[in-house]
Amino acid sequence: MRRPDAWEIVSVPDLPAPSSTGVRIAGDRYQWLAAWQGCVAAVRDAALHASNPVVAVGVEVDDAGNLDDVVLYRQVPPHTYMQVKYAADSSTPVSEDYLLKLSDRGGPSILRKMAQAWQQLTEDGTPVDLALLSNRSPDSEDPLISLRDSRTQLLLPKAAQQGPGSRKGQARRRWADGAGLSEERLLDLLKVLRFDLARDVMHLHEHLQMLMFAAGLRFSEEAMHSGADWVARQVADGQRRLSLADIREAIRVLRLEAGSSRPVLSIATLKPDPMAEDADYALDWVDRFEGASPYVKRRPLAPATWAQLQADIEAAPYRMPPGTTTVAVTGSLRLAPAFVVGAAFRMVAGSDLAVAQREQLWSSAAEYETPLTPAVDEHALGLGPDLAVAVAVATDPTQDVLDFLREQQVPVSRLLVLRPPGGAKDNSIPDAAAASALAVGIRDLLRRACRAHRAIHLFQAGPMGLALLLGNRWNRLRPTTVYEDVNAQQVYEKAFVIDA
Repeated sequence: MRRPDAWEIVSVPDLPAPSSTGVRIAGDRYQWLAAWQGCVAAVRDAALHASNPVVAVGVEVDDAGNLDDVVLYRQVPPHTYMQVKYAADSSTPVSEDYLLKLSDRGGPSILRKMAQAWQQLTEDGTPVDLALLSNRSPDSEDPLISLRDSRTQLLLPKAAQQGPGSRKGQARRRWADGAGLSEERLLDLLKVLRFDLARDVMHLHEHLQMLMFAAGLRFSEEAMHSGADWVARQVADGQRRLSLADIREAIRVLRLEAGSSRPVLSIATLKPDPMAEDADYALDWVDRFEGASPYVKRRPLAPATWAQLQADIEAAPYRMPPGTTTVAVTGSLRLAPAFVVGAAFRMVAGSDLAVAQREQLWSSAAEYETPLTPAVDEHALGLGPDLAVAVAVATDPTQDVLDFLREQQVPVSRLLVLRPPGGAKDNSIPDAAAASALAVGIRDLLRRACRAHRAIHLFQAGPMGLALLLGNRWNRLRPTTVYEDVNAQQVYEKAFVIDA
């Protein structure tokens, strides 16, 4: 069967409506994934010596009311108590009506149940962190839910503003009545109740897999589901509190170990990064890049500039925890920014970078037998004293680069096109060892080739992980101008200049 082109509209057959049993099974699965995410957080917290780590995970625990679905027990309170709500479709957003509606059997509403659980949990003055976790979206028209801060997931401080006669004030009164609280006590509840909404299943999968990557675990879809399956078995066996020792044993038995936990650097330029909230340092440039979708975002949107992005990236090492030498890079980057991230955390300065390349962990510390020397094609240009280099790994950009160099009169005497020994193709680098070996081979070849030149002009066509590893090893060369493919008439654009 012919594969459709990217621009073609593909007809997807209608799926039958899920049965009530199907919805219940999907909802349970959503809860087990959320619980396994807590387990992974506990392992990573312990490895990185977090200040107040998760030390155990509860699932459907006693004495927590309806905030018992998933509990993250920390070394000292506040513990996190979650109500997990899964929906089969998007017909009902989270709104006042949804929160205050009585149950199908006429029982207390969701908000009243959470208020009752909060009062029970805090009766002795113990602080708590509460969350409503759901794949339902927030109602953008709701007087209070629409005020949710996407950074904190709280409705405050905006929900507390304006007087009793305002639209907000009237909604507060209805919420307080529905929760069985005074308005003052309602605001106390809203200080600790997070609305973690619009967490659709694919988003949860992506976030969990990247958290497993950062925790030094295998992070394939199969590995993720094996962890959730383990949680389900514990619940079925009546085990409601999963200790760190239990979790570590499960990881051993399931053979999920893949490395060590790492601090996280999140840099998003194409789409939001689910790991940003877990990152030790996060840069969000999504809204500062041109284009409405990740597929067309290729350059900064004025007044933002490449120079500003470079300054932000080069500041990242100083924003990471003191003493950080191993870093997991998450987010979405094209090749030039990925190279500059690698150069900001260079191996010569003691940095070891890791990135998720498809379902593999590519690390600059990956062991390899010998450097992989690339094949070389040379094209004489005679435009000046510099050296142009095209890394042709996934595809061959030679003609585009030659056209650009000539049209823009870039002052280069020659262009070297470097390819893996097997040629340029999208699967030419099978694993982390091959990527590291090729990065070293490219660097070593260029150290010799650049001796007669004052500067390098670098063009790349390959996997993002290779660009990161190449930047990480880019030293003892020449000052380097890095170009980005902006998919315009002239194809390339000067993005960054780095010292080497």
